[in-house]
Amino acid sequence: MLRNLIYSCLVVLLLTVSCKDKKAASESEIAIENQKDLSPRIAFVHDPASKKVAVKINGELFTNYVYDGQTPKPILYPILTKSGKTVTRGFPYQPRPNERIDHPHHVGLWLNYGDVNGLDFWNNSYAIPTEEKHKYGTIFHQEIVDQNEDEGMLTTKALWRSLDSVDLLEETTQYVFNETGNTRYIDRITTLKALQEVDFKDNKEGMIAIRVTRELELPSDQAAVYTDAEGNVTTVKVLSNEGVNGDYLGSEGLRGNEVWGSRNKWVKLQGSMDAETVSITIIDHNKNVGFPTYWHARGYGLFAANPLGQAIFSEGRENLNFKLKKGASTIFKYRILVHNGSELSGDEIDQFFKSFNQ
Repeated sequence: MLRNLIYSCLVVLLLTVSCKDKKAASESEIAIENQKDLSPRIAFVHDPASKKVAVKINGELFTNYVYDGQTPKPILYPILTKSGKTVTRGFPYQPRPNERIDHPHHVGLWLNYGDVNGLDFWNNSYAIPTEEKHKYGTIFHQEIVDQNEDEGMLTTKALWRSLDSVDLLEETTQYVFNETGNTRYIDRITTLKALQEVDFKDNKEGMIAIRVTRELELPSDQAAVYTDAEGNVTTVKVLSNEGVNGDYLGSEGLRGNEVWGSRNKWVKLQGSMDAETVSITIIDHNKNVGFPTYWHARGYGLFAANPLGQAIFSEGRENLNFKLKKGASTIFKYRILVHNGSELSGDEIDQFFKSFNQ
């Protein structure tokens, strides 16, 4: 009798433990599945006919990789916040009322430079007269190498080419797209391989850049005149400041137009769109040439980081004139944060900087 009682108790105990283990395992599996549900789902939708790849997060458009030739370089356009606000300028693809129509080469998010073996890749656009085209270079998309949706990574190849079909650089770029909370971000990792000896003469026109929507410009009541390296003059006219409320903040504490020509490991451009706080932040990488980069950040909506134009930004106190021998490569890494719904603090940006620079 006692033996049977003991046996029964053991069976009950084993069944209880087994049930608890199964319940714990089940809860753990559910937690993992729930975590998977919370992870952003990145999807790439390639449209070869339109020559673009749509980048979607949880089914909503973030941006497009566009290589349709309407601009003489591949671009990301448009770029949208998680809440659906477009932070890039519409012109010249889709002009919007009351926005600026200067600098037609400022489109979406791009990377190029103003002096590569004497060729201007930065200022090239449909507006350049045919007889002047020999002074400019074009970046030609070659192929979509990979679309890894699990990693959110799109890999592309392109060639930096002269008008007479001389290839100077082979570009391989990895775009990594992600989202955490209300912050969407893009990591752009670009490898430039010299197909012949290449000289990047110090020039203010470069390098990673975004042209922003009118709301994120800095308010101004004065016209401005800008001259490029070829002596071409562009006048930025005075427009109404209604709804215009952008402001720059650099990692070293400078604000507004004072950020232009200063060195920072990151710069944030913040403003309000339809009563919602929106910001774009560009983060430098400590392995990039010229770190911490100089900033070519203008109040009229050009937001750019230029590590190679040191003679210009330092007013001659520094010189770089970066060169690559034939067959040599260099890598440029940048992280772009697109945030909405609140102010992204300096401490929060520093955390993004640290994770990117690991």
